[in-house]
Amino acid sequence: MSKRLVILALLGLSAGGLIAFLGMGGANLSSTGTPASSSTGKALIGGSFQLLDPSRRTMTEKDFAGKPMLVMFGFTSCPDICPSGLQVMAATLDLLGDKKNAVAPIFISLDPERDTPEVVGEYVRSFDPSIVGLTGTLETVDVAAKAYRVYYKKVPLDGGESYSVDHSSFFYVMDRNGQFASHAPHTVSPENLAARVKAVIP
Repeated sequence: MSKRLVILALLGLSAGGLIAFLGMGGANLSSTGTPASSSTGKALIGGSFQLLDPSRRTMTEKDFAGKPMLVMFGFTSCPDICPSGLQVMAATLDLLGDKKNAVAPIFISLDPERDTPEVVGEYVRSFDPSIVGLTGTLETVDVAAKAYRVYYKKVPLDGGESYSVDHSSFFYVMDRNGQFASHAPHTVSPENLAARVKAVIP
């Protein structure tokens, strides 16, 4: 196995996720194992998006300008990874104390066919009312996922119309300028994640 595949495997991507990750720019990696520009060395994670919040208001990355963002992708029907990840996010926000309001915690659905803005909003509120739930059309969600180098794939269940969504599961810590700062798997401890977030709070 190549050094690149070893790094990605340690980060927790599935086999499909490894392939997709490499196909979306994994050929150029920074020292942290993230996609990087060959000319600047900066991680190519993050960028423009246009999604809907629970009130169906259009939100873009510019709405969060000036605030560090803690971003997670998933879907509300996720049986285990997403709930456990959101529990980590909620615990991380608690650990931030009075710095909590200086951060924009964001959950982006990868299942816009089932996850309406209202459904996503109700879902994230059950973990922490400050988490912003976003969704959109298939096209706008795909744009956001590609910007963050997120692997996801719709997977039929039992040969019927029911399906799940296979996806990579990371937290993305973005600084107040929307630039990538660090990432961590959904299994990271709240203490570790809180330290990462505090490092980018002005």
